[in-house]
Amino acid sequence: LQSRQNSMSHEKQSFSTKLYSLKPAALQILDSGKALARSGELLIEYTSKSNYNLYGGGLSAAGASIRTAGDCIAQAGASMRFKTASEIVIDEFREAGTCLLEGSKNHLVKGVDDADVDKNIQLKDQIGFLIEFMEGSGNMLEETGEKIMKRDTVTEIGSSLVNCSDYLEKLALGIQLVGSCKDDDKDDYEKENEESRNIVKESCTRMLYASEKMKEAGNNLQGIEPPKKKGKAWLKA
Repeated sequence: LQSRQNSMSHEKQSFSTKLYSLKPAALQILDSGKALARSGELLIEYTSKSNYNLYGGGLSAAGASIRTAGDCIAQAGASMRFKTASEIVIDEFREAGTCLLEGSKNHLVKGVDDADVDKNIQLKDQIGFLIEFMEGSGNMLEETGEKIMKRDTVTEIGSSLVNCSDYLEKLALGIQLVGSCKDDDKDDYEKENEESRNIVKESCTRMLYASEKMKEAGNNLQGIEPPKKKGKAWLKA
């Protein structure tokens, strides 16, 4: 019995130590989540301003999924600083992944159908382009939560975060292209879409920042140091 208790104590300590070793990535994950949530909000706002009448459709719902995923990631980052919050961290990462997977497989697919009904082929193709990268980022977030649950090494966990950041970067660039789609039937396209195109551009910018912070978090866990500042850049630090 004593041996079993010692074994259980060792396992609990091992899990806590592993979770505590994620602390170097906590701030970056928190920042990434906040930026991703804002990106989702801006995507929703874009659909309400666009002259394509996208609000309430599939792309708008995908923006809501991105916003919720960002909130989950931010909560995971805030909880990573504490040794006793293992279940919260795991749940939040996996929930973020589920949100993005739902957004890709359900909402973006609906967005493609919406554009098809409107006979906007360019928009249809561009929304379809997003599906792979939104799904990929969701898979990587679920994988991150699973690796923490299975007590994988921090290096392996960091690898999943870096892979997620790569998908987010591609997703961000794809979202910006959505704002550049043109409906040839609308002569006043440039005037009507200037505001909405600026909004979707900002959505892209926020997601790129989320990707950058996610990669920093992954690199921290893998022990990869950020590139050193060149020249006299250190004088500005």
